[in-house]
Amino acid sequence: MEYEWLFVVLAIAAEVVAALALRFSHGFSKPLPTALALATFGLAFYMVSLALLSLPVSTVYPVWAGGGTAGVAILGVLVLHEKAGIWKSLGVVMVVAGIVLLNISLNIESAGHG
Repeated sequence: MEYEWLFVVLAIAAEVVAALALRFSHGFSKPLPTALALATFGLAFYMVSLALLSLPVSTVYPVWAGGGTAGVAILGVLVLHEKAGIWKSLGVVMVVAGIVLLNISLNIESAGHG
């Protein structure tokens, strides 16, 4: 994995942590989860900004947003015991498939075939 993509992976992880912390902040009324949410959202934006120094925004942003969405949905089910129906599961699969297709298109374009 190239370092640019490491920034994207770190941004996704930070966004997932931030979203879960936001859930436990109770409307910013609990200081520790609130501080964690704000700090990790800031970290996520910073990591994305570093990735965008060399990767196209048309790929990075959807991968970041989709990866964060899928990560939060999966952890919501596994950790927070939220319900996982067929439609939620299908949605997560479609998000992941979209991320895979974006990465394939980026590889094809960078190889000069797209």
